[in-house]
Amino acid sequence: MEDRPGWRTGCDGIRAVSENRDLFGGGRRGRGSSGAGGGRPESGDPGPPAPLAARMRPRTLDEFHGQTKVVGTGGPLRAMIESGRISSFILWGPPGCGKTTLARLVAAGANAAFVSFSAVTEGVARVREIIAEARTRRRATGRGTILFCDEIHRFNKAQQDAFLPVVEAGDVVLIGATTENPSFEVVRPLLSRAPVVVLEPLAREELATVLRDALADAERGLGALAVQASSEVVGRIAEAADGDARRALGILERAVELAGGAGATLTLKIVETAIQRRFAVYDKSGDQHYDHISALHKSVRGGDADATLYWLGRMLDAGEDPMYIARRLVRMAVEDIGLADPAALSVTVAARDALRFLGSPEGELALAQAAVYLAGSPKSNRLYRGWGRALARARETPGEAVPPHLRNAPTQLTKDLGYGRDYLYDPDQPGGVSRQHYLPAGMVGEEYYRPGDAGWEAELGRRLAEWRRKRR
Repeated sequence: MEDRPGWRTGCDGIRAVSENRDLFGGGRRGRGSSGAGGGRPESGDPGPPAPLAARMRPRTLDEFHGQTKVVGTGGPLRAMIESGRISSFILWGPPGCGKTTLARLVAAGANAAFVSFSAVTEGVARVREIIAEARTRRRATGRGTILFCDEIHRFNKAQQDAFLPVVEAGDVVLIGATTENPSFEVVRPLLSRAPVVVLEPLAREELATVLRDALADAERGLGALAVQASSEVVGRIAEAADGDARRALGILERAVELAGGAGATLTLKIVETAIQRRFAVYDKSGDQHYDHISALHKSVRGGDADATLYWLGRMLDAGEDPMYIARRLVRMAVEDIGLADPAALSVTVAARDALRFLGSPEGELALAQAAVYLAGSPKSNRLYRGWGRALARARETPGEAVPPHLRNAPTQLTKDLGYGRDYLYDPDQPGGVSRQHYLPAGMVGEEYYRPGDAGWEAELGRRLAEWRRKRR
């Protein structure tokens, strides 16, 4: 992207970001003022203090922890910030991983106006207003505008198309943020103009650093309160936050309040009270749903009973429909185990029926029993593959006639035509196998199902091979 007037090159804008009025909506803020740097608004009513997570929002890359792949040395966002040459992109990551903060740092590094809006509460009409303001700003001052669209996946595809001409023309630089997979939620033309930057949940060590910074920072954090917290306590909060820095700081703030504030010592008991219940990071219709069932399926396929129970527990505890899991277990029984253990199908169907009969949570134990049975069963996908080959062949040859000796002969006419005349009843033949073929004449000898050597399928394969030999 070409250099634009008013887009400052270099990282001096990052180091001085606390003085950028577009970053937090005002000038430099001291303690007791509003915004990220302080605790209270500037109106006559002092109001409640800003949450710790808002006050501790990083103002520079040096204060930012995590996401080293994108903001570390050689990372794409660091290179963009340090060069001041900003292009549109979409940040994809879980809550509390730094999407909004990184967007603000990019804007500060380019000395660009930062305009933020949410696709949850605002629509295309507001986007048009922002674009008009951006054009006016650029003509008047030469200064660029970064349009930060939070929850961009909430826009439907027609609304997302509204971004295309302005991004293409360079009227604004679009930074989108989403917790959902852009592959499914963002239109392809927009993805071609705004590549995706993937952010990860913060590691436990990174969260611990964020917490220690908050405990030590006397200007924006809790340093003036002289709160004491051991490494064990900090580690427990970091673990409970599940990669979310906002949640980690929220737990810390509640724990300090419960402990009595200034001079308090945080204990594990106080922290557990502050944590209360941890809710699963799970969306029953989104990526988490599919990622978790994939983990369960692959754990069963890999024969790991412990991982199987763990992922089953994660899904059920997150509120997944138990009947959905029951259906998937039945599928695993026929897809991954098949005839290596035919009883697997009976076990999973029985678990489904038990779930219907008992309901939750009692019936969930039946799912656990079936899941562990599947994990411990010999695996074979030979039936699954054989069915696929046979179905594909059936679709290729829909006009092949049924051999006359296999046809039904319910009337005298069909009998006169020879239907069923030369059919041999196998149970009456020596060894129970007749010398006749069962496929259309042009397909005799084709094989679709090729048994494996695991479990009961090995015996089945031996038996079918012997019968095939006798027929020939």
